Amino acid sequence: MQGSEEREGGEPACWLNQVCEECGRVREQPGRTDCEHCGHDPAADRREAAAGRAATAETPAGGRRRERRDRDPEGKARSARPRDGLGRPLPYGEEGVARQPEGVVRTPAETLSEAQRLLDEGKPFHAHEVFEDAWKSGPERERSLWKGLAQIAVGVTHLARGNTTGGARLLLRGADGIAPWAPGPPHGIDVAAVETWARRTADGIEGRATSGPVTVRPPSLRGTRAG
Repeated sequence: MQGSEEREGGEPACWLNQVCEECGRVREQPGRTDCEHCGHDPAADRREAAAGRAATAETPAGGRRRERRDRDPEGKARSARPRDGLGRPLPYGEEGVARQPEGVVRTPAETLSEAQRLLDEGKPFHAHEVFEDAWKSGPERERSLWKGLAQIAVGVTHLARGNTTGGARLLLRGADGIAPWAPGPPHGIDVAAVETWARRTADGIEGRATSGPVTVRPPSLRGTRAG
């Protein structure tokens, strides 16, 4: 039996919004508007833009000027800074790894196949974006399932970035989110196995004596892997 429908109340699907866009590190002090690591203050940027001050900034190459607030082809605000394979922002002008297109509506089978491919390629940040699309576009009754899978992918992302404490917590949070679906898993998802994997991985991380980037073999979402 699936879990009761979850009312989100504005809670984001994951904690990636707590990663500083400037330095790529996790912001652990939610009461602050600026990053405690590098001092970047996105709230100040928004206030400055609203007041119409300093709307442009120089790019590193070519002397061209760009708008301070990047936008996608549809006009939605989205950072155009290149990112590495784990979603960390790189300086403008550097070659990065292309992000997943945003807002793609996929079937559950397509979502699982694409997310599994990205996880197996060591791109959990990109897999989280696929799950987030499903969380936003799918049936409301399945939101807790896709949200939990997105959080697990974000947990793997943070482990690989070296934020082992935050990564372990997100794995457990995601495991809690998908657990109610284990008795009657939809779309062929091996919910019980993914939940067990997330909890065991988190327990192993929390028992480590040292910190640093951790690469883990991702779970098989449907119990089998091609090849």
